[in-house]
Amino acid sequence: MSVQESTLSSWPTDLSAYCFEVPHSEDAVLFTSGKGIRLQDAGGRSYLDGLSGVFVTCFGYDCEPIKRAVEDQLRTLPFNPPLHGTNHAALELARGLVDLAPPGITAAKLVNGGSESVEAAVRLARLYHRTHGNPDKIKVLSHYHGYHGATFGSLSLTGRPDVGRFGPGLGGFLHVWPPDCLESFWGVPPEESGALAASIIERTIEAEGPDSVAALVIEPVIHLRGMAIPSADYLTRLREICDRHNVLLVFDEIVTGFGRTGKPFAAQTFGVTPDIMCVGKGISGGYAPLAAVLMAERIAAILGDSGGPLAFAPSHTYAANPMASAAGLAAVNLFRDGDFPVRIGKLSEYIEPRLRELIGGRGTVRSIGLLYGVKLLEDGGERPIGERFARACLQRGLIIRGQDDWFVMAPAFVTTETEADEMLRVLAAALDEVCGSGR
Repeated sequence: MSVQESTLSSWPTDLSAYCFEVPHSEDAVLFTSGKGIRLQDAGGRSYLDGLSGVFVTCFGYDCEPIKRAVEDQLRTLPFNPPLHGTNHAALELARGLVDLAPPGITAAKLVNGGSESVEAAVRLARLYHRTHGNPDKIKVLSHYHGYHGATFGSLSLTGRPDVGRFGPGLGGFLHVWPPDCLESFWGVPPEESGALAASIIERTIEAEGPDSVAALVIEPVIHLRGMAIPSADYLTRLREICDRHNVLLVFDEIVTGFGRTGKPFAAQTFGVTPDIMCVGKGISGGYAPLAAVLMAERIAAILGDSGGPLAFAPSHTYAANPMASAAGLAAVNLFRDGDFPVRIGKLSEYIEPRLRELIGGRGTVRSIGLLYGVKLLEDGGERPIGERFARACLQRGLIIRGQDDWFVMAPAFVTTETEADEMLRVLAAALDEVCGSGR
């Protein structure tokens, strides 16, 4: 059965006309079931998921411990009045997240998704400075080409021209160049590129006026630049710059968090602790919409000092929902008790050298934990080579993401070596089709 025969556009009753969900295209697949790391569509076609959904389903599609936790919670308390209290699973999950986080992170605020987490971080940063007598510190810096979410505030942080179709972003948001920009634009060596990019950020803070800048929000690894990984000291330099100018450092770990870089969070992988961490995606293993804001003690303290929980209001109706919290708590316990950092490391050691050999001279591999980005050599085709490559993989039953001149992979933590080999075989065939067989 071809891809075209199993997509939304093929069905007589075109329900897709009623649901404008991304991607709304002729290639959109109508998924019906999942088991392990495989999905099946309405036409009976099977797909190997090399992207963990979208960095989410790290334990696969049939994780019994998480399913049982959600089922048990559904039977006892599916919802609680959020204006009047919370639930046991939410409290336990908050403690579990803090325990996974680097030292210095002491509290968690549960939300529904990554966009809410990022916006909550911005609110916290501005509230922190206002509480400490600096109400003019409201500007927030973020990277060009970074991605921080789909709500208007998080889109304003997203430094990509393709979000401009919604009109101008909110005021007070500024963009700075990412750490690999000088390397990409002018061939500056990676270490020097990172150092110069950090200096540019400091010059930007000084030019705007440190008394007006509240926070710097960054992805430790920049997804939409093909998993751009910073040089060893880049994040350390940013920590020093933010401390020097009383600017809060915020890590958007929606993609990199929850074990994706090998350790619980990229903050531990790079040895730099931010003031605020935004975490999501893999936090529930994909079994419920869930994200969180993790914060240092000095940030959490302002909520108690200025009226307790009401200082963070308004919140969201489904924030800390019992069922989502139960899924998150089960995922956190599974990650901790299942020795997953070790399993991630072993799988990464198996995949990375084989992927590098496969790519050869056809691109550049970026790898950290179970995050892989490959910058392909552009060939001047009508459609971006990354997009064509991802489609070639989908036609062969492998789900990855491709855009511009790159593609990315993020296999589930439960992927076997046999399944990894199957992914690599599909990648090889797609590379030969799109990039040619030369290595």
